[in-house]
Amino acid sequence: MLTTIATVLAGLIGAGIIVIGVRAFWAPQAAVGFGIPGTPTEDRSFQAWLTVKAVRDIASGLFVFILVAGATPELLGWFMLAAAGIPVGDALIVWRSNGPKAIVFGVHGATAVVMLAVSVLLLVA
Repeated sequence: MLTTIATVLAGLIGAGIIVIGVRAFWAPQAAVGFGIPGTPTEDRSFQAWLTVKAVRDIASGLFVFILVAGATPELLGWFMLAAAGIPVGDALIVWRSNGPKAIVFGVHGATAVVMLAVSVLLLVA
């Protein structure tokens, strides 16, 4: 039962990161929600870098789906544990940029905690 819940949560995380990546293509201004003050969403060079990030977000979400579909819960758990480093890094980037603490902890930190919890559930299953 816990494995099923953790697998569904992993799939939701994968879907969420794909949505974030897709939004970057159609709504670059959504990057402001990342939490870095003064994000230059109208700058064409910034939009190019945002596209690079978007492609990586979409690919990361697809990796989760591939593992949900074809891997053992243990392998999915190890992947989710490693991938939890991404929101931890994002939180540190926003924090070092003097971004809002609500985004540091409430968005990136909370995402990391959920991913860690999912990975633990999958690894102990």
